[in-house]
Order: sequence, then C-alpha cells, then structure tokens
Amino acid sequence: MSSRSQAVAKAEEYYDSTEADSFYSNVWGGEDIHIGLYQAPDEAIAPASRRTVSTMAERIAGLGPDSRVIDIGAGYGGAARYLAATYGCHVTCLNLSTTQNAINEDKNAEAGLTGRIDVLHGSFEDIPTDDAGFDLAWSQDAILHSGNRPRVLDETHRVLKPGGQFIFTDPMQSDDCPPGVLQPILDRIHLETLGSIAFYRDALGTRGFEEVAVLPLLDQLRTHYTRVGEDLKNRYAEIITLCGQDYVDNMLQGLDRWVEGADAGYLAWGILHFRKS
Repeated sequence: MSSRSQAVAKAEEYYDSTEADSFYSNVWGGEDIHIGLYQAPDEAIAPASRRTVSTMAERIAGLGPDSRVIDIGAGYGGAARYLAATYGCHVTCLNLSTTQNAINEDKNAEAGLTGRIDVLHGSFEDIPTDDAGFDLAWSQDAILHSGNRPRVLDETHRVLKPGGQFIFTDPMQSDDCPPGVLQPILDRIHLETLGSIAFYRDALGTRGFEEVAVLPLLDQLRTHYTRVGEDLKNRYAEIITLCGQDYVDNMLQGLDRWVEGADAGYLAWGILHFRKS
C-alpha cells in the first residue's frame, strides 16, 4: 500500500471542514456535488446535476440487482442512491470525508437503502477492497483531487472484474493547454496538474482498458460554474452566515477562474466510458 498523496490529504481536510460542508450542502446541490448537464443556462443546479447521474447510468448496459458498483469519491452518495433505487444495484461508496460519509449513511437510511449501499472511508489511491470485485467503477469530478492519478487508475483496474466498465467525469485541462495558464486554478485546489482526455485515453489504454465512448462537454462545465456563482451571489448574505465571508469570497473568485479557463479553451470536461479487457 502506498501512502496517500498530499493532494488527497488536502482534499480530505477541505471536505471535512464545516465551511465546505455548508457550501456544498446548501449551494452546490447537496445530493450530487458535481457538474450538471443543463438543458437551459438558467436551469436549477440540482436537477441538472442529477441529469448527469441518469445520463451516465443510461450508458451502462445490463445494470441490475446483480451489479456490483464502486463509486470512487462518492461525496454525499447521491449517485449511489440513484443507482440502488433505480436499478437495484449494490453500491460501495468510497470517500475520504468523514463528514460526507456520515451524511451519506443518514440519507441511505432515510431512503431505505442501507442494505444496498456500503459507505467506506478511504482513498481511491489505495482502495480498501479485494481484487476483481466490481462490475462497474463510477466517479464524478473526483479524480482531479489525486496527486497520483496513475495510481488511481491502477487501483480501478485492480478492483474491476474482467469486462468490467469504468465511467467517470473529471474537470481536466485541454489536450493542447499552454503551460502555466491554469496556475490560478491549480493553486486554489492545491494541485500541480490536471488530467486531460489524452492522458486518460493513453493511461487507460496502457492498463488494458478499451474505449467505449468519450463525450467532450466543456460547455456544461462553464454553465455549471456560472450557475453556482450566480446562486452564490444571489444568496450571498445567507451563505456567509453559514460559511463565512472569506470562504464565500474565495469561492466566487475560484468559480470565475474556472469560467475564464473554459472560455479560453484551456479546460475540458465530459463523460468518459471505458471497459476492462
């Protein structure tokens, strides 16, 4: 077992904080804290975010009660509850935030899904499960937080059965992103790099994955960060009572950097779907 990267340790500290939990619960959506798929630029955040989950699930043939799924970086477990309730899957939520995991377990109990969802504290750089135990690995906007993405892909390959599928989204840099232009974003999230579509294609290919589909959707990243910023500005007085003014002001500045990066064509986002040989 390798020790977790500094980036993962930073992410754990951040997502366990009261400020972050209050922000993601009250502004980002609560159930689904990832980028949404918007049908209109002014659509509410929560239904757009849930649409990402349903769209990804529809791409996986054969999901059903016999399917074993692992969600790496599961957050509050919204995707797991959707998969368990809609398809009858058994889902393991792997997540490094004690705060989010406790909320996840409470929501699972409220939904009557405790028997179909396990909540596991841990890092996707060292997944604490046996080899070849899952039919599907799932991840939404989490792998960017790793300082050792190749290790995450090694671990994903290890825990999947032969023929198992891997579907994920991740905020990425464009394949031709110039050096240095994303530094304001990287500094804020304590990272040295972002992945890219080319990186994932190459890294997964060398690990014995075949590409099923790659759907670039950068416009959705831009819309999502714009919508979160708009909502935060509209509820500014309310949210600073929960998160503090410094947190909110820094978040607004960070959201602007993501939108600027998307407008410049330096970023990428989409749904990436691969199958283990």
